[in-house]
Amino acid sequence: MFKKSKKQTENVKEKKVRTVKVGTHKKTVIAFWVVLIVSVSFGVYKNFTAIDMHTVHETETIQLRLTDTNGIENFVKNFAKSYYTWNNSKEAIEARTQAISGYLTKELQGLNVDTIRTDIPTSSTVTDVLVWNIEQSGTDTFSATYEVDQRIKEGEQTNNVKATYTVKVHVDADGDMVIIQNPTLAPAIEKSAYETKAPEADNSVDADTVNDATAFLETFFKLYPTATEKELAYYVAGNVLEPIGRDYLYSELVNPVFTKNGDNVKVKVAVKFLDNQTKATLVSQYELVLYKDSNWKIVG
Repeated sequence: MFKKSKKQTENVKEKKVRTVKVGTHKKTVIAFWVVLIVSVSFGVYKNFTAIDMHTVHETETIQLRLTDTNGIENFVKNFAKSYYTWNNSKEAIEARTQAISGYLTKELQGLNVDTIRTDIPTSSTVTDVLVWNIEQSGTDTFSATYEVDQRIKEGEQTNNVKATYTVKVHVDADGDMVIIQNPTLAPAIEKSAYETKAPEADNSVDADTVNDATAFLETFFKLYPTATEKELAYYVAGNVLEPIGRDYLYSELVNPVFTKNGDNVKVKVAVKFLDNQTKATLVSQYELVLYKDSNWKIVG
């Protein structure tokens, strides 16, 4: 029988040992790559999570700052009442100068010296101040746009004047305020040309249903102004319409438009009421959803 030499046996053992070592090395490399990939993925996740959390925090802080503008509005209104009120007596001019100094920086106080003098022929009374917009224009600075209505008197003649201005207000951390930009002319707020689209009947509701639903609405609105919550429950589901408890007298429905909405009927309608206290006619607009089982009911 053929026998392996001692040298051949040693070579075989050596090769087997080498095979085991190589296998162990591959597993280590794979484990290393798995750990590396997991670590990098976790780091990327933490990084994005941290950025997102930071962004949300900053947004919330800015929104809180922007919504707290009642103080700025009142500050600007009070300033405008002093700034646009005058007459040409020395005492009144000095009183105006003293009053507006409580709102303006020293630079602006100097800028407004002699804007109202004893030799001007007019006097002014502020009849209204409307603040149209306040927006943040810096870390502690807000831009306020407002409209002033003045009654200007010159001799025996009186005119009503209206103009729109913008000022900038600096607000300290403790809430103290000062105007840092003088009233600057701004475009007036005008009426928009936008028009709503008039509703159109689509003939999806038959004539009998329209007549029946119209009669229900007439009955309901006769009772609605003085109806109690218990009385409304017969006509209205849930809190779709709340009691108003007013001395109104129903007059008529104006242009009700009915459309089908599944098993329901939608109606858009104006309702005329007579106010027994003021004797004026009030027109209220409603968009309602009606459903009929044994009786009609307002469900939306």
